[in-house]
Amino acid sequence: MATVKFTFEDKTIPPQIVEGVETDVSILEVTEDNGIHLNHNCGEVCACSTCHIYVNEGGEALQEISDKEEDFIDRAINPRIESRLGCQSVILDADAVIEVEIPDQRRIIGHEH
Repeated sequence: MATVKFTFEDKTIPPQIVEGVETDVSILEVTEDNGIHLNHNCGEVCACSTCHIYVNEGGEALQEISDKEEDFIDRAINPRIESRLGCQSVILDADAVIEVEIPDQRRIIGHEH
């Protein structure tokens, strides 16, 4: 099973590691299942950019980025080459080790837990 290591742009939040992650699960679902805050407004249908993340390692283990996802990433705050949307970042490799940085959620108007 995959491992997802979370770090946070907001350094007041400690890093978290989630082990035993099934395949065919999105990074957003991993956050939801493990009490990790990641905004999401559109209901996981790739219609906004509030679940924007940075995949710093292990991106090759995720579902390939679509043109639609790229369009919404362009609307995110501070997009970078490693930007993805958590709702579209589906884990495909059971042996993956994925390192994700979550941008500072205080700058995003969106769904609050």
